[in-house]
Amino acid sequence: MTQLGKTFSFTKENELIAQDIIKRYPEGREKSALIPILDLAQRQVGGWLPREVLDYVARYLSLPVIHVYEVASFYSMFNLKPVGKHFVQVCTTTPCWLRGSDGVLSACKKVLGEKAFSGVSEDGLFTVTEVECLGACSNAPMVQINDDYYEDLDHESMTQLLQNLKSGKDVKVGSQIGRLGSSPHEDLPLLESGPKKKPSNPIK
Repeated sequence: MTQLGKTFSFTKENELIAQDIIKRYPEGREKSALIPILDLAQRQVGGWLPREVLDYVARYLSLPVIHVYEVASFYSMFNLKPVGKHFVQVCTTTPCWLRGSDGVLSACKKVLGEKAFSGVSEDGLFTVTEVECLGACSNAPMVQINDDYYEDLDHESMTQLLQNLKSGKDVKVGSQIGRLGSSPHEDLPLLESGPKKKPSNPIK
């Protein structure tokens, strides 16, 4: 993690990654690398983008500073304020809400406290925010913590998940009820072959 108060620059490792990212774009279009470069910088800092980092990225890509600020403030994956080690994004869009996202939110408030919702929790480990659809509706309710999805949650399983993270224990990524991907929630019959009989009036 980069210490604030010092001039930001990419580490040697991240400099190589940044140059590789820029090479993916056609000559003359290198500035299109802004979003992945911002993501790389945010990861180096520890989950957010201080002003000095935005200024650095602007110089790095020869872009107007205001353009970098506009992009960083528009996309929800970029944070302009410090966040905890575990950045918890709780989906509260309709499918997750119908399946119990209120219980997931209440677990966050119970385990982490209200401060985690307005900034960083007392222990510095968590930031919680409500977000729109994360694209895992069939496994609702779900949350994204840093880069990983945790699905099929309820109040109890979310409570246990947060407690395990607080204590530094390993946690299970994905479905919390043992589902494989988006397989049926229960042992429902699957259509594994076509109909045995041909239609009586097949279209010719």
